[in-house]
Amino acid sequence: MIDKEKYPRLSRPDVGREMKQYSRSELKALCAEIRAFLIESLSASGGHLASNLGVIELTVALEYCFDPLRDRLVFDVGHQCYPHKLLTGRAAGFSRLRKKGGLSGFPRPSESPADAFVAGHGSTSLSVAAGLARANRLSGGDPGRRFIALIGDGAMSGGMVSEALNDAGAAKLPLIVVLNDNGMSISRTVGALSAMLTRMRVNPEYRNAKKVYHSLMDTLPNSGALDSLLKRVKNNIKYTLIPASFFEGLGFQYIGPVDGHDLDGLIWLFEALKTYDRPVVVHTVTQKGRGWSVTERSPERFHAVEGYRPDTGEFLPSRGESLSSVFGAHLTEMAGRHREIVAVTAAMGRGSGLVSFARRYANRYFDVGIAEEHAVTMAAGMAAGGLRPFCAIYSTFLQRSFDQILHDVGIMGLPVVFCVDRAGFVAGDGETHQGLYDVGMLSLVPGMRIYCPANAAELKTTLDRVYADPSGPAAIRYPRGAGARFDRDTAAEDAVVLARGEDMTLVTFGRLTDNALAAAELLAGRGIRAGVIKLNRIFPAPADLVDRGSAGPILVCEELAPSGSTAQRLAAALPHRQVYGLNAGDRFLPQDTAEGLIAACGLDAEGMARRAGELCRGN
Repeated sequence: MIDKEKYPRLSRPDVGREMKQYSRSELKALCAEIRAFLIESLSASGGHLASNLGVIELTVALEYCFDPLRDRLVFDVGHQCYPHKLLTGRAAGFSRLRKKGGLSGFPRPSESPADAFVAGHGSTSLSVAAGLARANRLSGGDPGRRFIALIGDGAMSGGMVSEALNDAGAAKLPLIVVLNDNGMSISRTVGALSAMLTRMRVNPEYRNAKKVYHSLMDTLPNSGALDSLLKRVKNNIKYTLIPASFFEGLGFQYIGPVDGHDLDGLIWLFEALKTYDRPVVVHTVTQKGRGWSVTERSPERFHAVEGYRPDTGEFLPSRGESLSSVFGAHLTEMAGRHREIVAVTAAMGRGSGLVSFARRYANRYFDVGIAEEHAVTMAAGMAAGGLRPFCAIYSTFLQRSFDQILHDVGIMGLPVVFCVDRAGFVAGDGETHQGLYDVGMLSLVPGMRIYCPANAAELKTTLDRVYADPSGPAAIRYPRGAGARFDRDTAAEDAVVLARGEDMTLVTFGRLTDNALAAAELLAGRGIRAGVIKLNRIFPAPADLVDRGSAGPILVCEELAPSGSTAQRLAAALPHRQVYGLNAGDRFLPQDTAEGLIAACGLDAEGMARRAGELCRGN
């Protein structure tokens, strides 16, 4: 339960309705409560901290002026929705945030009618809002409804945003696009939009004019005050005219930039926009991590957190070295030996472990922002130009670039290496972030090779192995966090027999290796002699090695959806054998711990042993 004395306004279930009667001072006190609550609550539950601290005043102003049950507020990306959840009566549920059966860390309409749309990936809000506006218009809905897209500046780098701006502006849809400009996506914002001012600054005529200006100022007495005044005028002009011309050229009225933490000013502005019947962009400038010195200093580190001390911000000890860190460190070491190696990512430099690479080889590190399609095709161009790109993208985000993988990488057989982070079950983030579908997608690409190392040593060996074979594209999959406890390095082989058994065989890969070995021990205690085969390359599946090394029914245990799974491919390749699959099932999996998801799908040691026993009994 939420502490009613500490959070007197936030603890009220109807806070969103009641706040419409608040004075400005009470609204500001509510903002302070939200900020303190998030810092305290997320220290235990984990979640997205810095991004939510930055949108508190913005969210309070929006929901004070608009009705989230009548008007539609669409988030992009969804991780900045925590203040919205608090204002729509869900504060008590934050003790179970991102846990099984608890609140989602993203908007979820099944959780509350105030959530307009599921939003786990970026750059989607404008398209969704345009669709909602058109549905309201065609169905004869309330013409006074407003459709608001709250989009972070990092999501503006996604190609869908340009497509939606072009369409919605031409159609004159009544959209209010609130651009939350904090200079960040997850890592620092990159791309053309952020570089508009840079292009102006490097223009030769502009630089020459600056030299003349400074020479003149040096000759004037007491020029400091005049210089300060002129700088303010210059900044007001450039921060208004340049973005305005971009958005207004697409049919949107541009307003801003405005202070995204000025509650009074925001409320005045949004009240005025209620009467607008044309598309408008409100450019708000905010600070990611606002209100806590710890997050203000290190917004990237506090983007997504697992746990920390709420008094100091000190992170709680982690459970072993993450495979992401191992990947980044080893790729940096490889880059020292091979000058043609480059690293490409899409706004996930820190999460993918590439911070050290970026520092050491800044000219060979490319973060393209939330633009996975561009990342893949750019990597293809690099490979065609003789470089060896390693493209680090989370499994859930790699889905967005399938056409580029198939068409731009696959057809030419280019040696692009996809480093697929967060593969398999992913804790906390739920349906939108499970890494269960990339193998079904990647295995459709002729010439693709897919590897699944189990531990840090095997990840390093696999990276060296794919570099040594430039015959075509390859993917290396590894989960979030640490790998398996299995401590051998077998990655030089496509498959290895870890245990032999005469009654049946367990086939697995990656971190499930531990569970398969434990299941074989459980089965031995039940009178069943089970073998264990560990795959290191899962596509093309080494069917002949599995056939020779196995006995009895084959049970393939894997953190994948059934379609395109290793079990399917082994069954097709070995029609004379009994091949069965044990996997995540044909469903979207809700949030839970990785261990909880593994157990729920029967992929823990007991679940594997139980299913193997059924097969041996002929069930």
